Amino acid sequence: MEKLSLLQKMIDDSHRIVFFGGAGVSTESNIPDFRSSDGIYQEKYAYPPEQVVSHTFFQKKPELFYEFYKEKMMFLDAKPNKAHLKLAEMEEKGKLSAIITQNIDGLHQLAGSKNVLELHGSIHRNYCQRCGKFYGAKYVKESEGIPICECGGTIKPDVVLYEESLDSEVIQKSVREIAQADMLIIGGTSLVVYPAAGFIDYFRGKHLVVINKSATPRDEQADLCIQKPIGEVLEGITV
Repeated sequence: MEKLSLLQKMIDDSHRIVFFGGAGVSTESNIPDFRSSDGIYQEKYAYPPEQVVSHTFFQKKPELFYEFYKEKMMFLDAKPNKAHLKLAEMEEKGKLSAIITQNIDGLHQLAGSKNVLELHGSIHRNYCQRCGKFYGAKYVKESEGIPICECGGTIKPDVVLYEESLDSEVIQKSVREIAQADMLIIGGTSLVVYPAAGFIDYFRGKHLVVINKSATPRDEQADLCIQKPIGEVLEGITV
């Protein structure tokens, strides 16, 4: 495949690669995305999913929020796929300096990646809103109804809900990594969620690559576009 050879050349030529990924990275681990034709947004619910995973809905109807969240957003048995594993290998070999992810599943860390910037938080971090005590994902998933802290407070997942701001420190680190990269690989994201998608404007490096099953708004800017599943593509790369 000509495009794969070109991707390999670009990777060989680069020393500070940053990977910017979205839900398409985890669909190969059987975690559904939100926006594709068979994604969560296409299913029928009593409330639109965008409303359910909003800050207001969490405050007003926590039982319904947690019912949806545990069933549709917590996949504790999911395993890293070829994309996660290849990216971890690239970091280990000194090629990849950071992963910036919109995913909340923790699969990059499970694959062995160290410098992972989670724009939208993680299902694996949960805190009591009253006393701040930490709880893991298993406790939340196995709780009946709303997970409650031993102090009586409601536990909230450390994920960025609609109406909430991204963590400013994570934003700063992400922008810095992208600005310093000589190659940026965008993978498994439709690049329609802002402000995250706007971070790409900070890239000043040599090679911009987009690997996604469907077209994105950045395809015209990219030096290389590959419309295939991300794991399938990265599996063919040697580092």
